[in-house]
Amino acid sequence: MSVSEQLRIEQTAFVAAVAGELTDFLTTRQSLMAAISPDIDPIMGSISNLVTGGKRLRALMCYWGWRGAGGEPAAQEIVTAGSALELFQAAALIHDDIIDRSDTRRGGPSVHRRFSQLHHAQGWALDSERFGHAAAILTGDLCLSFSEEAFTDIGAQAAAGSRARLIFNLMRAEVMAGQYLDILEEVAGPVRDRAGAVTRAQSIIRFKSAKYSTEHPLALGGALADAPDELLRGYSAFALPLGEAFQLRDDVLGVFGDPVTTGKPAGDDLREGKRTVLIALALGQASTAESAFIDAKLGSPDLGHADVAEIRRIIEESGALQATEVLINEFGAAAYDALEQLPLEELPKTALRKLAEATVSRAS
Repeated sequence: MSVSEQLRIEQTAFVAAVAGELTDFLTTRQSLMAAISPDIDPIMGSISNLVTGGKRLRALMCYWGWRGAGGEPAAQEIVTAGSALELFQAAALIHDDIIDRSDTRRGGPSVHRRFSQLHHAQGWALDSERFGHAAAILTGDLCLSFSEEAFTDIGAQAAAGSRARLIFNLMRAEVMAGQYLDILEEVAGPVRDRAGAVTRAQSIIRFKSAKYSTEHPLALGGALADAPDELLRGYSAFALPLGEAFQLRDDVLGVFGDPVTTGKPAGDDLREGKRTVLIALALGQASTAESAFIDAKLGSPDLGHADVAEIRRIIEESGALQATEVLINEFGAAAYDALEQLPLEELPKTALRKLAEATVSRAS
């Protein structure tokens, strides 16, 4: 059997196992929540809906970190770890959509929007938007709690004081810190020193996204398989620049992506006011008038198609888009170079290379 075929079979089996584990986990919790009240059903339905889709990037990084360190294929502990990561990702997405005022997720309504629609459809009292936000915050909190339950189910390898537990805890703390830095930059960025905007934006993507998308999941899998410290350092050297390339690509898609493939309206990041590396570069390289236009329009929820088109033009003509693509290529090259240095067998190394390729060149 070729390495490619073995990779396809093993990865497909793992993804299916994670999906099954999530279904079993949430079915059990659904029974517990239904005993409280059937009114809780929309919360559980929202969580189930969100963990059903997605690319499973974090779970797969965790799996191949496990396999690269000698873990057995599709062992129960790595399937459970993958499930915990997917639940944490779902919680982060729910809260992120509230913070960003994003009405869509994967081509459908975001969780807070679903609850607002439920309020409206039922003809309930008071404000539908406030209800939607409050219900979604609680849904995200419950999902975060579920991720902790799932991770604890791994057993001794994830117990307090273990390397895996320390990585999992650090990952969650860094995401919250990075999320705060993101919203802080949205409001403080316009009056802060513009010369430091790119550095601040890079710090945000590192802690809000890059580390928890690739670096920590890969290290988590390795730690669960008792990888030596040297291998974990090698994992980090590969996965951190990969995660930064991943987020930079996400930032480009947030402005220039096709809504059909991204599942988000065109220019959605501009309406949300995200001060990404792409935007920071544009503000630093555009004319004074063009920079002022971006500052004035960024974050406007009623940003029109003409305004989106104008900001896109400024980003392109200022050279910011090209500069971001250069950064993506540089981070990608650093990741590939580090991957070649990893002392891995052919199968996990091939799997990580394919994940890296899909991450850097993705269109959604």
